[in-house]
Amino acid sequence: MHCPFCRHPDSRVVDSRTSDDGASIRRRRQCPNCNRRFTTVETTSLSVVKRSGATEPFSRDKIVGGVRKACQGRPVSEDDLAILAQKVEETLRSSGSAEIDAYEIGLAILVPLRELDEVAYLRFASVYQAFESLEDFEAAITVLRAGHVDHDEDDTLEDSATTS
Repeated sequence: MHCPFCRHPDSRVVDSRTSDDGASIRRRRQCPNCNRRFTTVETTSLSVVKRSGATEPFSRDKIVGGVRKACQGRPVSEDDLAILAQKVEETLRSSGSAEIDAYEIGLAILVPLRELDEVAYLRFASVYQAFESLEDFEAAITVLRAGHVDHDEDDTLEDSATTS
């Protein structure tokens, strides 16, 4: 890190603190040459690799925008969309990779979207997974129904355990 005052190519870290949201680190540094102090803020970058091979910075706003279209006319609030985008970003960052394939982002969206609204999930999945026929929709609905059967059986087991 170059000193902003004398351009010396080195500095010493005096203090480090994480930001309130935990997304960045604030460091106080001191130049060994001129002894002046300055602050740096370090953030991790997450890049998206598009199908074309181009890369761009990850954007929660793009997640919200894409999912908002699928949720149009559904009882989903802006807060719900913001929380979904945060979950997606957390999932992607937990992979440990600085570059994420755009396809992986779509996969990361599907799970929380399914939990949020199944109709919006079907809409998003139909575009994202390029459904071409009614059979594709039927297969997706069958998977959703299978999830309901599992949850219904769990609820029935819980109810019978509490009444016994």
